[in-house]
Amino acid sequence: MRTIFTLIVAFILFTPCKSQSTDLSLKLEKGKDYKQVTQSKVTLVQEVSGQKIDVVTTIGGTLTFFVKDVNENGYVMDATYETLGMSMKMPQGTMSFNSESKDPNDIFSTILKAMKSKPFEVIMSKTGKVTEVKDIENLWETAINQFELLTDAQKEQIKAQLTKSYGADAQKGNIESATAIYPDRPVNKGDKWTIQTKLESGMVAKMSTEYEFVDLTSDYALIKGHSTIKTDDKDAYVELEGTPMKYDLTGTMESEIKVDTQSGWIIEAIINQEIKGEASVKATPERPYGMVIPMTMTTETVITNE
Repeated sequence: MRTIFTLIVAFILFTPCKSQSTDLSLKLEKGKDYKQVTQSKVTLVQEVSGQKIDVVTTIGGTLTFFVKDVNENGYVMDATYETLGMSMKMPQGTMSFNSESKDPNDIFSTILKAMKSKPFEVIMSKTGKVTEVKDIENLWETAINQFELLTDAQKEQIKAQLTKSYGADAQKGNIESATAIYPDRPVNKGDKWTIQTKLESGMVAKMSTEYEFVDLTSDYALIKGHSTIKTDDKDAYVELEGTPMKYDLTGTMESEIKVDTQSGWIIEAIINQEIKGEASVKATPERPYGMVIPMTMTTETVITNE
């Protein structure tokens, strides 16, 4: 009897201490929309020929994902921009562009407007990894072809630049830098896991993020992340508006993310990033000595679902 009583007491004491694993993954429903509303402020400080130049860029937009199909590997979705806007504050002045502008002479705003309501396909795993982006080029085709005054050669040049900076590979990295945050297994509070992401927007960089499951409430799970970022190949040149440049940059990023307990979709994410290093302009006959540009870039981003 004494032995049974001891076992019962031990069981009672043990039970409250036993942790329950949580499935932190996407659990999206077919036929539903999921929104990603992003606001970013990017402060770029460069030193050109001994002169400090500050450029502050504010970017905002709403991207809606419609789940067309659900399978064992994840989700097939149509992604559609609902709004897009950007402003740049430079020493020369301020420029603003918005997809809602009605000014026909505002060419860049017209391009942003043409990108609205043109879906492209995104295939995403249940851990938020983007395995494929399709039909993104249709956005640029529609946006650029409406300008009849541009020659075919000019259109192709613009398309090539847009594809390099905002094409399928770039979009893949941009999207999953916010969504590829989930572990591949159930976790307990305090557990950590690491995600590798390739960023490709003009230059190529690799981001390694250690995430931690911090808290769980009835409405959301809280995930925090610490990332290290580094250009993939500091000796590789890329064309930027016809100028060959290479980058040697490193940085860090801190993330605090609340995800819905039912769907796994991001409710709110606060992300702060700092990158430092230099950009080098390749020597050419016109610029025989080239140029090295020290730079620091800080980014403050807020993502919500409405």
